[in-house]
Amino acid sequence: MASLSGGVATTSRLLPSASRVRRSISSASSSLSLASSSSYSPSSLKCLRFPPRSPLIFKDQKRSSMSTVAAASDAAQLKSAREDIKELLKSKFCHPILVRLGWHDAGTYNKNIEEWAKRGGANGSLRFEIELKHAANAGLVDALKLIQPIKDKYSGVTYADLFQMASATAIEEAGGPKIPMKYGRVDVSVPDECPEEGRLPDAGPPKPADHLRGVFYRMGLDDKEIVALSGAHTLGRSRPERSGWGKPETKYTKNGPGAPGGQSWTAEWLKFDNSYFKDIKERKDEDLLVLPTDAALFEDPSFKVYAEKYAEDKEAFFKDYAEAHAKLSNLGAKFDPPEGIMLDGVAGEKFVAAKYSSGKRELSETMKQKIRAEYEAVGGSPDKPLQSNYFLNIIIVIAVLALLTSLLGN
Repeated sequence: MASLSGGVATTSRLLPSASRVRRSISSASSSLSLASSSSYSPSSLKCLRFPPRSPLIFKDQKRSSMSTVAAASDAAQLKSAREDIKELLKSKFCHPILVRLGWHDAGTYNKNIEEWAKRGGANGSLRFEIELKHAANAGLVDALKLIQPIKDKYSGVTYADLFQMASATAIEEAGGPKIPMKYGRVDVSVPDECPEEGRLPDAGPPKPADHLRGVFYRMGLDDKEIVALSGAHTLGRSRPERSGWGKPETKYTKNGPGAPGGQSWTAEWLKFDNSYFKDIKERKDEDLLVLPTDAALFEDPSFKVYAEKYAEDKEAFFKDYAEAHAKLSNLGAKFDPPEGIMLDGVAGEKFVAAKYSSGKRELSETMKQKIRAEYEAVGGSPDKPLQSNYFLNIIIVIAVLALLTSLLGN
């Protein structure tokens, strides 16, 4: 959420699998960020320059700039890519910037726009230069440089999936909760499908709480999710030369790891825990950063309920954070197959039959599967619940039919 910066940047599909569908696709700072940035900064790499509206750096992308079709990711390659991301994290300490990469791709979602990809969200659009130039994405070109070798190695993984996988894996590898992810996100294919600038949050707005709600309510997130996601600032640093916020260096950042400098929100800024909430509440260390949007979490009455809870209860924070992160990573995404691809047998959101029925009795697994099949047959899914209670509607219809039958019989 606020601008978390580390060494590489202040931070936020792939070519189809050859074993599935062969298609050619084209691809190539604000002060507040949705997640942390990296602790790694490759000094030998300068910011790449490209013609306006061109893709970033991808070999095969210039061959068919008119294509707008992409294929979903390959499950086996997704698993292998995840292992490579873990190795990258161990060698580069880039947890914060990878979190930011995924968040900034997904955080452009607008729930009021139905059309994909105009609605924004987790669709891989952040790989295009036109979106990378948005002020809130300052420095994220370095995140793409870090992740690109993995993309080149696994052509059967989409950019949208890779960004979200990198983000979730970074949280987990930093000691955070297991994020219930699913994959199969489809990529946008051309720069014209990038969202307009201005959808990501700012760190120092005149009314921080109102600003946070304006941005996150647009995504369909609530106060609890806003506060939980803010807790990702336990990772990373803010660099004043990129975001305009923070000190050039502190006792916690002057020696790295990664490129030294910046100001962190927590003393151990590569460890995911609930220190962010504890440190903001205490405000005892001038070397730790507190942005206006951070302070608002303990000043706004609704936000404060959750912030106080998370400061005291790490397990409650982990639970709520994992759910909010998974929800954010799915915003605006189009999945192929529609139900998504599960790794480790865990989907992004499990179907719970009781959520769609008015009864309180525990159902058997067989009955749950049957109910799920019926539910999805009429347009529902774990990601798109029906607007009303389907099973209650059935009862009402049966009652009406019984009444009509009785009347006609008379």
